[in-house]
Order: sequence, then C-alpha cells, then structure tokens
Amino acid sequence: MTAASRGLRVALWLEGASLLGLLAVAMPLKYAAGLPGPVRVVGAIHGLLFVIVAVLLYRSVVEGALTRRSALRLLALATLPLGFLAASRQVCRSADLEPAP
Repeated sequence: MTAASRGLRVALWLEGASLLGLLAVAMPLKYAAGLPGPVRVVGAIHGLLFVIVAVLLYRSVVEGALTRRSALRLLALATLPLGFLAASRQVCRSADLEPAP
C-alpha cells in the first residue's frame, strides 16, 4: 500500500469516526440535554476532516491513483454514517491489497 492510499484510508476512518460521534453523541446531547457546544466542536472537526478527505481524493485523481468516478464514489460514501467502512475497503482494493481486519 502506498503512503498516499494509507493516508487516505486513515483520513476516511477519522472522518467516519467524527461523523458517528456527531450523530451518536453530540446531536443527542444538543437535542436531549440542551447542550449545543458539543455539536459546534465535533461538527467543526468533522467538517475539517471531510475537507481533508476531499483534498486527498483530488490529489489521488491528479496523480492517477484513482479515476474521477471512483473518487466521487468514495466522496459519496464518506457522507454516509458507515460509508467509511466501504470506502476503506475500496481504497484497499484499488491498491491491490487485502483490507486489514
């Protein structure tokens, strides 16, 4: 696995974890307990990580490691709550490696 695909995979996992944290922890705190602070913090972190994923995908297309179609598919998967799991597997397949368990 190249360093670029490894970095993309790590970024996808971090972005996915931040989305799950936003949906499962921060939003219930906001609406059930009336605490809007966690949504601001976790939402900002999630937004930054999503932008990082988008930049890494763009870089992968420019370098020829991914096609535009597969990069758009990965970006769409990153918007789904557990989509980062499928996206990570797809990055591993594009690098011709088996995904780590």
